Amino acid sequence: MKRLLSIFSLLALVVFQACEGPVGPEGPIGPQGPQGIQGTPGQDGVNIVGTTYEAEANFSAENEYGEVFDFPEELFEGDVVLVYRLVGVFEDRPIWRQLPQTVFLEDGILMYNFDFTVLDFAVFLDGTTDFSLLGPEWTDEQIFRIVVVPSDFPSGRIDFSDYEAVTTWLNIKEEDFVKITSK
Repeated sequence: MKRLLSIFSLLALVVFQACEGPVGPEGPIGPQGPQGIQGTPGQDGVNIVGTTYEAEANFSAENEYGEVFDFPEELFEGDVVLVYRLVGVFEDRPIWRQLPQTVFLEDGILMYNFDFTVLDFAVFLDGTTDFSLLGPEWTDEQIFRIVVVPSDFPSGRIDFSDYEAVTTWLNIKEEDFVKITSK
């Protein structure tokens, strides 16, 4: 009986070992999947072009604490606009934060926000604080980066709040930002 149990144990060990397949650095490697969709010949990886702009805004009572900018080129329906505000510089590197951005002040809440159409976009102040009491560090010469993400951008692959990740994914360089002025 012990001999028969030993033979079955050895046979089970061989069978289970054979079922696993090759092992890679992350564990067992499964069977080859189906062929994926072929891209454009001669082009590697994702080749999506995002449109980029840089705008400076000055918020005041005269402009009702908001400025409107025309897009130099009309957008396509379904395109998405991301707006980032320059909040500082660290070790000669700009620090960008995605809008809407909320700042908690002693006398209330200040929010930098935006909206857009296929023709233009607006950046504006919102919140509970008295905007007329804000210092120039909150209202004057505010720099914004605008990234238009094409509607065919593969979503779910990137954290849009991460400015560096977005510009890297879309292969955007500093010289790609077109400076625009308000209406």
